[in-house]
Amino acid sequence: MKLKTFYRIYYRHRVEKASYILKFYLFLIIPFVYFLNIFFFKKKINLDLFSKKNFLLFEKNLNFLFEFFNSDKGEYYIDQYIQPIKRKNIKIISHGYSKFYEKYFVELKNKNINILEIGSFYGNASAALFFYFRNANIYGGDINPDMFKYSSKRVKNFFIDSSKKSSIDENIISRGVNFDIIIEDASHMLRDQIISLFMLFKILNPGGYFIVEELDFPETKENMRINQSPPDLKTILKKILKKEDFISTYIDQKEKEYFLKNFEFIKFYKGNINEFAIIKKTAKSR
Repeated sequence: MKLKTFYRIYYRHRVEKASYILKFYLFLIIPFVYFLNIFFFKKKINLDLFSKKNFLLFEKNLNFLFEFFNSDKGEYYIDQYIQPIKRKNIKIISHGYSKFYEKYFVELKNKNINILEIGSFYGNASAALFFYFRNANIYGGDINPDMFKYSSKRVKNFFIDSSKKSSIDENIISRGVNFDIIIEDASHMLRDQIISLFMLFKILNPGGYFIVEELDFPETKENMRINQSPPDLKTILKKILKKEDFISTYIDQKEKEYFLKNFEFIKFYKGNINEFAIIKKTAKSR
């Protein structure tokens, strides 16, 4: 993890709200705190080599793998969002999405597919998906790709800023890769959730699944919708199911029409903490 990334994750919000005196103090101590944390950063793991010694992981269920690699998509995890030096080896309740995902993922388990996760963070979910989908290519994008701690011939890590259409177009769509599963787990901002779904739905393969995690964040957290134009994605999806029209400044007409013609179903679920949506694309795109 670079110093710039360390600052963004652990100090940027504090600095933005701090007085001038506190800002000065924080800028003095941040390099020192970063240096102390370096000793607690985990080394990068080559999953191709790791899998040779841990081949039994290929037979494990999705929740086991999420918990093994400490992804918050499982039932329990060790908090990965605090500074490494402050972490305690105590598992706490997590999102618990795995039991829902496996119902849909099991049919694709042994197929040659492409999976995209936006908001990969340390890459823990990517590592779990590497073992669950033994023939899949995993793409993990994040605004801080230097945090990603796994490597493999089947795993690709790259930069993406999901708040910008130009970044999605340049870093994902221009790759020319279509995906069978897309998991949106990035900023959870109202605007970003909408942009990601409606831009990327066209590169989801027929019959594929698009998942929006923490769908309720813009509704329940003010900082996830501040200075952004409603409606949020949850409201939009509910309007679609009711066959009601909607207008969003973040969706162009062609994207809207394509989505409405090509989704098979939209289902809402509640994990242990937050809500998410699973959207399936029709078997034949129109």
